[in-house]
Amino acid sequence: MDVEKVERKEVEVDDDGRVRTGTVWTATTHAITAVIGSGVLALPWSVAQMGWVLGPIALIGCAYITYYTAVLLSDCYRTPDPVHGKRNRTYMDVVRSCLGPRDVVVCGLAQYAILWGTMVGYTITTATSIMAVARTDCHHYRGHDAACASSGTMYMVVFGLVEIVLSQFPSLEKLTLISVVAAVMSCTYSVVGLFLSAAKLASNHAAHGTLLGVKISAAAGVSASTKTWHSLQALGNIAFAYTYSMLLIEIQDTVKSPPSENVTMKRASFYGIGVTTIFYVSLGCIGYAAFGNAAPGNVLTGFDEPFWLVDVANVAVVIHLVGAYQVYAQPIFACYEKWLATRWPDSAFFHHEYAVRLPLAGGGRAARFTMCKLVVRTAFVAATTVVSLMLPFFNAVLGLLGAIAFWPLTVYFPVTMYIAQAKVAPGSRKWVALQALNAGALVVSLLAAVGSVADMVQRLGHVTIFQTQL
Repeated sequence: MDVEKVERKEVEVDDDGRVRTGTVWTATTHAITAVIGSGVLALPWSVAQMGWVLGPIALIGCAYITYYTAVLLSDCYRTPDPVHGKRNRTYMDVVRSCLGPRDVVVCGLAQYAILWGTMVGYTITTATSIMAVARTDCHHYRGHDAACASSGTMYMVVFGLVEIVLSQFPSLEKLTLISVVAAVMSCTYSVVGLFLSAAKLASNHAAHGTLLGVKISAAAGVSASTKTWHSLQALGNIAFAYTYSMLLIEIQDTVKSPPSENVTMKRASFYGIGVTTIFYVSLGCIGYAAFGNAAPGNVLTGFDEPFWLVDVANVAVVIHLVGAYQVYAQPIFACYEKWLATRWPDSAFFHHEYAVRLPLAGGGRAARFTMCKLVVRTAFVAATTVVSLMLPFFNAVLGLLGAIAFWPLTVYFPVTMYIAQAKVAPGSRKWVALQALNAGALVVSLLAAVGSVADMVQRLGHVTIFQTQL
């Protein structure tokens, strides 16, 4: 009898026929991996724009809002009841169940905009990191006074070519290895950045920085408008660093029950965002204390020695982004390819599959593709690379991405879906508080977007298009 009970327990499936093994600890790991990314590199610069008063407040405030809305979103995984209702396996499924098809369109536009924008940001970040490696090695071998300027244009083009090749593999995003490598690499460059900042702070024997951050100075070329735009842009950078909500439902869908999935996910969000916040506040504040108001846009570009450790961190960034680019690109490919195939169901361009035998693969394996995949994916990646070359502004792009994602995906949809799910009475104290949070987040997103776009316009007047400099 005992053996029979064990066997039944081992093959126990959930109400939708799937076997889930996720726990609070696996969900926490996924949450940390989802939150920590290349946005962490801009945190010292972001704190520098706002200073010792507003910088830490912004870091902690965005963390709290992200956690609070994650709690609300966790209750919407099942509808209409958060414990016994129907499962929603993706973010858009939740929107469809709670709000309806019209909101699904808006949600989809926001999601795909942030996905594509992140691809642009990753292209710029990769070039910046490779240029940093070249400059660091040049300074190490030729001296710190040597002229070591380099252009990132070629690096962006090469990165685009690599991604064109990788984009032809349809199952790339399904490889667990990519997520594992991305997690290891993101932790590597984040920890190295924190270590180098702490070492620089120790060598300074004093903390730098001011209460209100970068000062307005004609001599330093910082006008009142520039100070304003950069401060607003910094808000977007911080919001982008905490991007998490659009991946929460997918993580929650891996969790087993009992206890109920929303209970487990709330704990995982608390641990994951808590650990991330401690790390973010540490890096943002220690990096600002080390560099002061001269903090670089990408903290890793502020170090030359030890050159091998700086190189390790920057190479880790590149390896991370090579794979992460495809993780963001593949959902876009799948979306428009599905639409095109439905729009022209009889066209060989979209449906006829070609097979090319792989010479180094055993078992006669072949790469399979359609002409649509070959031509359209190549054109899409090429267009993304061209846009990246035209807008080579690391911080401005991150700020704009954060502005795009923060209000709709992190606040508006979770709050609105929770109100519908929990049937919060209009005019009640809780309803007013949630709508106030909604309105406040909208204002922050709009200001961050204005700051980022204004900074881009301002910078475009002082740079040469297709000439990316560190």
